[in-house]
Amino acid sequence: MIPALLGKKVGMTQVFNDSGGAIPVTVIEAGPCAVMQVRCQDVDGYDAVQLGYGDVKPHRATKPGIGHAQKAGTTPKRILTEVRLKEAATHQAGDVITVSVFAENDVKYVDVVGISKGRGFAGAMKRHGFGGQPASHGVERKHRSPGSISSHASDLGHGGNVKKGKRMAGHFGHHRATVKNQKLIGIDEQNNLLLIEGGVPGPNGGFVVVRQARTKS
Repeated sequence: MIPALLGKKVGMTQVFNDSGGAIPVTVIEAGPCAVMQVRCQDVDGYDAVQLGYGDVKPHRATKPGIGHAQKAGTTPKRILTEVRLKEAATHQAGDVITVSVFAENDVKYVDVVGISKGRGFAGAMKRHGFGGQPASHGVERKHRSPGSISSHASDLGHGGNVKKGKRMAGHFGHHRATVKNQKLIGIDEQNNLLLIEGGVPGPNGGFVVVRQARTKS
């Protein structure tokens, strides 16, 4: 199985290397995750395992969710995610995977997938890094305006609406984001913690997926 776990971002701290230098790290509480379902090539057309993380109180779970968990012999989970495999899975439904999977496979770099912080409705300068209007030369109360969109106002051949993807003010953040090839600094198997160098997407307490890096070993 490809080393991967669901977890929760705890926050950031620092550790010190042998030379005394400080290394900023993100602490992630990863797992334990239950294998909720196993996909196979013969039945589903691909190989994968479905992982579940975070227990849900029975009165807050749906009946389909309860039934799905009972098939795996576990309790309903808050987060379910599939992990694609290159070959048939070696785990069975009901197995529990912990952070030890990273130690057993000698993982040095990981990719972390999360939901970035939502910043609500933002202007063009904050959302896209626009420079704004000049600070002088008659500009009055329009310094952070994106300015005219000129001929980009219409989408010729598709109506008078603005072209899709035009950089303007709008909803900023709260989207799926991935940071790749982050160095795995430490593994605390007793407390189910991973120490990952640098920052990862999302706020403290946000759910993340940690998997072995695909482009760096």
